[in-house]
Amino acid sequence: MKHANSDTLAQLAPLLDQVRQRLPRLKEKGIGRFYAKSAALLHFHDDPMGLFADLKVGGDWQRYPVNSDADYAVLLQALDQRLSDSSGTK
Repeated sequence: MKHANSDTLAQLAPLLDQVRQRLPRLKEKGIGRFYAKSAALLHFHDDPMGLFADLKVGGDWQRYPVNSDADYAVLLQALDQRLSDSSGTK
């Protein structure tokens, strides 16, 4: 599965805007590549089966589909949960 290109990220603009609202807790080191402190936290992939986000939770990458508003809501809820984790950048 390849990382999302600029065309794919443009399709995800509404979602990326919502992720950016979580700043300054996150730093965007490139369009669609988000870090918490110095650790990679969130990035996106383009796959023949659809668009996906990888969110690091508990040291492991968790994959979330991001093809609809309902998918966006699930990812954003998981991101908010992750950011509220007092352990920082796990």
